[in-house]
Amino acid sequence: MGTNMDRPIRIGAVNYLNSKPLICGLEELAPQAELSLDLPSRLADQLAAGQIDVGLIPAIEYFRGAGYSVVPNIGIVSRGPVLSVTLFSRVPWAGIRRLALDVGSRTSAALAQILLRKRHNMEPDILSLPLDRAAEEVEADAVLLIGDRAMHACLPGFAHAYDLGAEWHDWTGLPFVYAFWAVRPGVDLGPVEEALHAAKRRGKDQVGQIAHRESAVLGLDAGFCRRYLSNIIHFDLGPREQAGLYHYYTLACELGLADRGVSLEYYRSRHLAQSC
Repeated sequence: MGTNMDRPIRIGAVNYLNSKPLICGLEELAPQAELSLDLPSRLADQLAAGQIDVGLIPAIEYFRGAGYSVVPNIGIVSRGPVLSVTLFSRVPWAGIRRLALDVGSRTSAALAQILLRKRHNMEPDILSLPLDRAAEEVEADAVLLIGDRAMHACLPGFAHAYDLGAEWHDWTGLPFVYAFWAVRPGVDLGPVEEALHAAKRRGKDQVGQIAHRESAVLGLDAGFCRRYLSNIIHFDLGPREQAGLYHYYTLACELGLADRGVSLEYYRSRHLAQSC
């Protein structure tokens, strides 16, 4: 028996520009569901606490032992530069001793540590960068910013701005997966699963309209937003993306940032599972 028989499916999505194509028209496509928007880190906590049923969570959270399943072939991915995950640093990689991490981040926070520790052999002290604190005020050699906050930031006092999507791709040659839809154990999405796929299809077809609308909200150039959604961010979770995700997971395990022995399990509706 499912855990959601008598109430709407609760969907939690990231409130960033890069998630907008994945929730395009979702409230219309899934009228039986409830949609809420929040930071990636908060969505992860809400899914773990059972406050939402399916969430667009940071990829690293899947590998921290919660027993989730993944809605197939939907994700937030880069295949090179990402533009919205930036490590601003006062010094080159080899000089980073203190690193401040955006509290909204989980996957990118682990990625920054992987790059520093595995690629550059650095073991920095880790600090927290609250959402209400300016990056320039933190006594750190480098700060990690993600999402719309990163795209707005200039930080002239920091000599270097490292795009972590580009850094990962230059190092591994693989795409990087930031987030995907994860489903709590025991939850039957019913028609909401197809609504998630339909929203993605609609969103990819309407990136121009999405970019135009969201640029006004964010105070960003509309052309930049369109190029970002059309050419920088990708939304498929195919074999190559899964290879990048698995490599990231392996490195995270080696650094104690994820639980070992977690495999990628894809969501199957209860109806399909019972008919097999």
